[in-house]
Amino acid sequence: MSGIPMLIVAILISCTAMLGQTRPGATQPSSITVKSMAPMAGAGYLGAEACRSCHKAESQQYTKTRHAALSTAKDSLMNCETCHGPGKPHVDAVQAAQGDDAKISAATKLIFSFRGNPQQNSARCQQCHSSSSEQSRFLHSPHATHGVACNSCHATHLVSETPRRAGTSTVAASFFSLPKLPEERRWLSSSLLKKSQPELCYTCHGNVQAQFTLPAHHRVPEGAMKCSDCHNTHGSSNRATLRQTGWETCVSCHVEKRGPFVFEHSAVKVEGCTACHTPHGSVNKMLLNRREERLLCIQCHVNPTAINVPHSKGGFQTRGDCTRCHSSIHGSNFDPAFLH
Repeated sequence: MSGIPMLIVAILISCTAMLGQTRPGATQPSSITVKSMAPMAGAGYLGAEACRSCHKAESQQYTKTRHAALSTAKDSLMNCETCHGPGKPHVDAVQAAQGDDAKISAATKLIFSFRGNPQQNSARCQQCHSSSSEQSRFLHSPHATHGVACNSCHATHLVSETPRRAGTSTVAASFFSLPKLPEERRWLSSSLLKKSQPELCYTCHGNVQAQFTLPAHHRVPEGAMKCSDCHNTHGSSNRATLRQTGWETCVSCHVEKRGPFVFEHSAVKVEGCTACHTPHGSVNKMLLNRREERLLCIQCHVNPTAINVPHSKGGFQTRGDCTRCHSSIHGSNFDPAFLH
């Protein structure tokens, strides 16, 4: 009869483990909630037609964007002057210049043309793009504090197609790279970014570009992943502006390591996956921080008398990997030592 309670306990543990395995939610596009602001009547506002007479290329590109879709037949919720300010002083000065280059140059200073400092440029965008959790933290983000404005990465009208720069590539990228969209279509479908990811990010983050050329890396150079899949470029409360906390960001793709497990590896929950792995690229297998797996393990399991090091002082194997025995190193539902 004593075996029956043990059997019941085993069944309960197995059921709890099965119920604990949660499936990740489907990937959803970023939430963007725009607070539309119609220009005030009068106050020097002329309307989009006055801009279109001179800036035909910009106007043509603008009409293809989602910004233009906010305009209605009855009330223009958004037009050129929503971002650039009242156009009457600028138009009157250009007409009065009568072709004089010096006067035309002075007239360009009578309208906001996104040539101010980064804070001023971003403030124009933030007057609408501040209501969603995706963008509301931008003014306190690392990008903003380092002088990166919205128009540093985004182009509201892509007048000239920026040629693609041939960046550092890898042999794997040449085999597995995905076909690229035409530049204008890419621009319209990727939040009006000036360049595609990761090319745009590499213009500042050259050290990360070098890491992605290492033998083991996430498939960002090949186009299978984007930087924004893991990072919220507009800012977050997590380390390295991750979209979620360290381990939650990783398990959104690596679902087999998601858990929750009955016995969990504390390093994953406390420090995250970067306790053992380097995310961008490595010369080591499985993006490990150390070439020899056992040396990585004994960085934490170093004290021979500690409770988490049951082996004797000289009992560590001199060859092979710790996971030869501790095979469920990310977490186990059956064994506290992650043996299976």
